[in-house]
Amino acid sequence: MKAYGFTRYGGPEHESYLDLPVPEPGPGELLVRVAAAGVNPADWKVRAGLRRTDLPLEPPVALGREVAGTVERVGGGVEGFAPGDEVFGGTVGSAGGWAEFARVPASFAALRPSEVAVTDAAVLPVAAATAYDALVQLALPPGATLLVIGAGGGVGLAAVQLAVAGGVEVVGIASRGKHDLLAAMGATALAPGSEVRGTVDAVLDLVGGEALRSALSGLGGNPPVIVSAADHAGVAALGGQPVARVRSGERLAAVARLVAEGALDPRVTDVRPFDEAASALAVVEGGHALGKIVLRIP
Repeated sequence: MKAYGFTRYGGPEHESYLDLPVPEPGPGELLVRVAAAGVNPADWKVRAGLRRTDLPLEPPVALGREVAGTVERVGGGVEGFAPGDEVFGGTVGSAGGWAEFARVPASFAALRPSEVAVTDAAVLPVAAATAYDALVQLALPPGATLLVIGAGGGVGLAAVQLAVAGGVEVVGIASRGKHDLLAAMGATALAPGSEVRGTVDAVLDLVGGEALRSALSGLGGNPPVIVSAADHAGVAALGGQPVARVRSGERLAAVARLVAEGALDPRVTDVRPFDEAASALAVVEGGHALGKIVLRIP
C-alpha cells in the first residue's frame, strides 16, 4: 500500500512515500481503509524524535495520528463494529494514518454520523477531543472565566467554541491574526505578552514555558485552576495538572454529536490530495496553518 512517512529520525529530508504491507488488525483493533487523515504538529515532532509515541517506532514509519474511513476488517474480540462501517478514530501507536490502510484501536474509534463530513471527522480525535477532555476536567459553571493560552491553534479554537457554548467567558491569548476569529466566536482576544486583567477562574495552557508563566504573572485574586496540554512539568510546578486525555469511543462520539448539531466547527480550512503530504506537513511545521489541514487518501 502507498504511505507517507519517514525512513529515519530527523528533518524533513528523511520524509518520503513508502510502499508498506497492508497491516493486519490485532486483537481489539480495526483495519480502516483511510479516506481522510489529519495533519498535526505532533506528526513532525514524531519524525524529529521529539515526541514519545504510545509504541516504539522503528523506521520506515507512516505518519498520521487520526483518520476517518471505512472498516475493512475487525480484529479478535471487537464488538460494535463491522466491515463497511464508516468510522473515525486515533491510530495504533499514534502513527500509520497517512496510508491507504491504518490500524485503529476499537476502543478509540466511533461511528461517523452522516451529518459529519469525512474530512471533519478526520480531525476530531486529536485537537477537538483534547479540548473536550480539558473542559470536562475543568467542569466550569456558566459565568466562569477561562483563560486559553494558545487560543488560535486547533485545540484552542475548539476549546473556545465549547466553552462559549457552555456559557463560560473566554479570554484567549493568540497571535493578532487570529483575533477577529476569536472575537467572532465570542472570546476576548489578547496578544502574547499582554497583561491579563481581572479574575480568571481557570487556565487552559496550550503553549507552556515562558508563555504560561508570563500569562499567570499578572493574575490577581484567588489562584486559578490550571491544566496544560503542552507543559506537564511546568504546570505541575505551578500547582496545576496535565490535561487528562480520555481516549475512548464515547468521547469521540460526544464530540461528533457537537459537530453534527452545529455547536462545534472543526475549522478544516485546507484539504489536500495525498500527493501533497510533504507540503501539508511543511505548512504545519512552519506554524503557518490557519486551520486544520486534512489529507484525502488515496
